[in-house]
Amino acid sequence: MSLDTLGESGQGTTVSGADSLGDAFYPLYEWLFSEDSEFVSDLETKLAQARMPDTVELYLSRALAIGAITGVSLWIVGTVLGYVLFATGVIDLGSAVIVQNVSPGVADVLKMLRVPLLVLVTGLMFGSVGFAMGFGVLVAVPYSRASTRKREINMLLPDAVSFMYALSVGGLNQLEILQAMAEADDTYGEVSREFKSIVQETQYFDTDYRTAIRNQALTTPSDELAQFLTDMLSIVSSGGNMEAFLDDKKDKHMRTAKQQQEMTLETLELFGEMYMTLSLFPLLLIIILVIMMMIGEAQAMMIYATVYALVPMTGLGFLVLVSTVKQDEVGDGYLMPSGGSDRLRVQQQSGLLNLGIVESFTGEYSVFDRIKNREGSYEATQIIKRPHVFFRDNPLYTLAITVPLALVIVGVAVGTGSAPTAWKGAGGMIESPIWGTFLYIYLPAYIVLVPLTIFYEWNTRSRYGVTNNLSDNLRKLSSANDTGLTLLESFYTVADTTSGKLATEFRTMHAKVNYGMSLREALVEFNNKYHIPRLSRTVKLISKAQEASSQITDVLRTAATASENQDDIDRERKSRTRMQVVIIMMTFLTLLAVMAILQTQFLETMAELTSGSEEESASTAGAGFNLGAVNPNELSLLFFHAVTMQAILSGFISGYMRDADILSGVKYVVVLLTIALGVWMFVG
Repeated sequence: MSLDTLGESGQGTTVSGADSLGDAFYPLYEWLFSEDSEFVSDLETKLAQARMPDTVELYLSRALAIGAITGVSLWIVGTVLGYVLFATGVIDLGSAVIVQNVSPGVADVLKMLRVPLLVLVTGLMFGSVGFAMGFGVLVAVPYSRASTRKREINMLLPDAVSFMYALSVGGLNQLEILQAMAEADDTYGEVSREFKSIVQETQYFDTDYRTAIRNQALTTPSDELAQFLTDMLSIVSSGGNMEAFLDDKKDKHMRTAKQQQEMTLETLELFGEMYMTLSLFPLLLIIILVIMMMIGEAQAMMIYATVYALVPMTGLGFLVLVSTVKQDEVGDGYLMPSGGSDRLRVQQQSGLLNLGIVESFTGEYSVFDRIKNREGSYEATQIIKRPHVFFRDNPLYTLAITVPLALVIVGVAVGTGSAPTAWKGAGGMIESPIWGTFLYIYLPAYIVLVPLTIFYEWNTRSRYGVTNNLSDNLRKLSSANDTGLTLLESFYTVADTTSGKLATEFRTMHAKVNYGMSLREALVEFNNKYHIPRLSRTVKLISKAQEASSQITDVLRTAATASENQDDIDRERKSRTRMQVVIIMMTFLTLLAVMAILQTQFLETMAELTSGSEEESASTAGAGFNLGAVNPNELSLLFFHAVTMQAILSGFISGYMRDADILSGVKYVVVLLTIALGVWMFVG
């Protein structure tokens, strides 16, 4: 049996098992929910918006089954736990009074039933939580998927409308525009799938496309797309001017995209102010706990919990909060037009172990196996000769070298006794806080993150350099095409009169077409080389329009307008998020400065008092402080670790707020770690 067959068999078994559960609990569904239930109706809508094929009856029955199984399992756990806690005397109930002012006989009965009741209540509480978790999580899935689709549709809708307008300017009729949008799922994602539903309904269910548009407007999760489809329906039904309608909608949705960006940036500014308060809270708590330890009201474990639990949880929680607002780039940037060649398909799927188009022919003839071996040797030789280029194109592959190297260095340090191997005692972490932390955290971080930072930033700059002058070059292409030159001739003209990476790519495409490649494939190959989502939408628009005519001046002008709108949004985003990064950096530096002052003014003073004369110790103890409960070296280590974790979290948060990419924060992490290490080497 093949792996595909096995996978299909396993999936079929899983679905069959889930359907069996749903069928078994269907009577419970009928008993709990009425036919006109608002909850059932809303869930049915969300299932359609999430594109989940289950009926609402079967889905809710399955959710009840999962909830019941989870509830019974946790009920058993809760009952056993309650018995262990109350019946075996782990928690001594003693002579606790349950009800006052009752007769002795009733009190004896209540005392006798006390343990069984507590065990029963514990089991019921665990069972209720288990049912709520099992049922609630399954019910929340359609809402989550529908929300994700809504977010992607709203992000891509302005570009999708510009694409439709360009096609209408290029001479395509209404049905051809719908068909083109349905086939553009490699670029417009969920928006394209909404139009694909319209096209499929007209093709396979014998529905006229007006009715199909109306039905899709009712089921789409995006209110903006629903309004667009409703307005389009009125134009289609009345025979209005589709080109003018799309032109107006294009401008409207571009304005909407800018307004949405403004709201997002304002929310991020609020989050930046929140972060300043949240990140300083652990610092204040540490100071309070140290003072409480000195007067005997707190334990060292509370400071450990603050440093190793509260600090990272605060940073991670804020990162999750930012991710709910920050809009990531949709799509992977690759194009794969229908009817594309095997070369384009292999280029899109290429990887470290993929040797290109020869992979499709191996196994048929021995000559192809020999070609594959030679190709593998050639690729390996190229990587060895130019490793920097390989790591530039694949920054994450640096981890395959740096992570094992860091582990080996730390292992050698531990094996030779250079690194502390204990927490306390002679030669432990507390006695050597800076050296131990450097070996276990800073040195591996530098080995792993510095190469990753260099090659990631190089990759980003080399790829996104092609979009720096994209809007201006599109305007030049439009002007050249308006003079009567074909699109290919326009590429050559613009390449000769401008400079930069995009001009070089125009010249390369012109040469490829002259050597026999189609212009569409040359455009797609150019796009896939950089695979930037923004660039892919522009290339998709041009490649689709040039199939109808080489005179696409208006299409190029539309593409330039859309690109300029994106430039404005990116410029505003970079300007506003720069301030948020500054706030995060200043917050970290404030935290570092306060920790350094505590280290130099507070901990060193305590160390002097602890090692001072007996008279000084006696007088201090008389003031109500117990200096023996505080270990200055231990607190110095905890302060250093708190600063280190704050540097790592602040760096990743800065990068994500700046570019909506976690890897973008690696450079900030390296800088903040260096500052923290340098300051602590001076004060520690």
